[in-house]
Amino acid sequence: MQGYEYRVVPAPNRGRKARGAKTTPERFALALTETMNAQAADGWEFVRADTLPCEERAGLTGRTTVQVSVLVFRRALDAERALPILDETTVPPALRAPAGVADLGDEPATPVAAPPPPADPMSAEGLGRSLVADAPEGRAPKITPFRRDRAPEGDS
Repeated sequence: MQGYEYRVVPAPNRGRKARGAKTTPERFALALTETMNAQAADGWEFVRADTLPCEERAGLTGRTTVQVSVLVFRRALDAERALPILDETTVPPALRAPAGVADLGDEPATPVAAPPPPADPMSAEGLGRSLVADAPEGRAPKITPFRRDRAPEGDS
């Protein structure tokens, strides 16, 4: 598998004066050509030019969005710099799945146990709760403040 690394450089904003380049488009083309040839000398292949939004500071606390033109270059990674294909032996232990997490391979999924039901608000565990939700099956619960001096309906 071929891997690439990328370099993004700002596109020139203005042309470069040179002999034979008299108009603005000719001077800009010369500046662009020099930038691209300098990158190509280092082995970078031109991919594209993009104009992207960039947020910059305006004044003391303000921000404004400006458009920035960039040139994108890439070059192929050689064999020793290519990204390795990760398998179980090359993944560091910190990045491996924790024990007990099933692999999503061909094995069927194992059922997960349902969480325990919530504690009864009148029990010793539930006395510290401040809200109680009660609703018939299939309806949204009505949240009411829990008052210790009033027992839930149905209890006497």
